[in-house]
Amino acid sequence: MTEHPDMSPPPAATPAASDGDKFRWILRCGWKGLCPRCGEGRMFASWLKVTDRCDACGLDYRFAAPDDGPAFFSLCIVAFPLAFFIVWIQVAFDPAWWVHLFTSVPVMLIGTLLPLRPIKGWLVASQYVNRAQEHGTGALWSQLHGTEPGRSDFDQ
Repeated sequence: MTEHPDMSPPPAATPAASDGDKFRWILRCGWKGLCPRCGEGRMFASWLKVTDRCDACGLDYRFAAPDDGPAFFSLCIVAFPLAFFIVWIQVAFDPAWWVHLFTSVPVMLIGTLLPLRPIKGWLVASQYVNRAQEHGTGALWSQLHGTEPGRSDFDQ
């Protein structure tokens, strides 16, 4: 594993890392779409598709299961406040319907679609750094993927 001067080693590799270091690492890797183990390889094969393996360190991304999390956070963080803002515009100024068509709809679409990739990266990096896994599924995962039963899937 190589280190960059501007990037510290991943907190998962350093057990004494503080929670603040882990949080910064998760945000950095998620925002930039970098591998949460080495900080060098790409996390995404396309806009929202997580790659199978890191091209730098070989991290297997089978553990990554953000599911509907990115859409949920995008809706909660962006869409709800924008919806209230759009309703306020309607109540305060009563614009014609076409004004909403050319302003509100594009703002809502762009505002909810753009943060999907950073949020998905944040969730995948968070799963790796915090070793998030459904309780009791370790043996099943090792059986399905042919990995060592005693080792975590995150370390293989």
